[in-house]
Amino acid sequence: MNQSPFEIARKTMVDCQIRPSKVTDQNVLDAFLTVPREAFVSKHQQAVAYIDEDLPLSNGRNLMEPMVLARLVQALEIRTGDNVLVVGAASGYGSAIIAHLAGSVIAVETRAQTVEKAQEILVAHGIDNAAVVKSRLVDGYADEGPYDQILVEGGVEAMPESLLQQLAPKGRLAAVYRPHGAPVGVASLWTRSGKDFTRKSLFDACVPNLDEFNKKPEFTF
Repeated sequence: MNQSPFEIARKTMVDCQIRPSKVTDQNVLDAFLTVPREAFVSKHQQAVAYIDEDLPLSNGRNLMEPMVLARLVQALEIRTGDNVLVVGAASGYGSAIIAHLAGSVIAVETRAQTVEKAQEILVAHGIDNAAVVKSRLVDGYADEGPYDQILVEGGVEAMPESLLQQLAPKGRLAAVYRPHGAPVGVASLWTRSGKDFTRKSLFDACVPNLDEFNKKPEFTF
């Protein structure tokens, strides 16, 4: 059976970008082989849907570079039956990947139009264990928590305590930590132990920051 150009590009992405970047979890690899990344970008971007770069979307969001996304998802160690929160879902690609690994996924976005579009794409591809809802990113979505894992799809200058508090005991949160002025971010894993949280650095990553997670400028008199 002949493969389509997108199927060939998807396999090339996994074999040439993701596997060589220390992603060894077969379930994660299978998810990236299954989800059609081209469906989560505009028609004029489909030809470059599988390049190893962040892809800007029309709503000011980005599709995270596949290698970075795959390594973050692997670090979360998602299991069947887990309840996962995705923050900054954009068009829903990361949520679709995680939906293949988890029991349920709640994804949050700030604009109603973005929420509706992402939900439409997920439904069109038969992903029925993920839902996109409207919320401020820094607020997460406590109503459906606690979460076994949380993925923030972008860079953050600071991680709000309110979001960390939505983790279940021993829960994990993955994001790219990029303090103000830092040229490169650090993919990081926050882990909950009782009331305490620890951050572990994983690898350097350069992804766009999510504005909602940037620290507000301080005024001096």
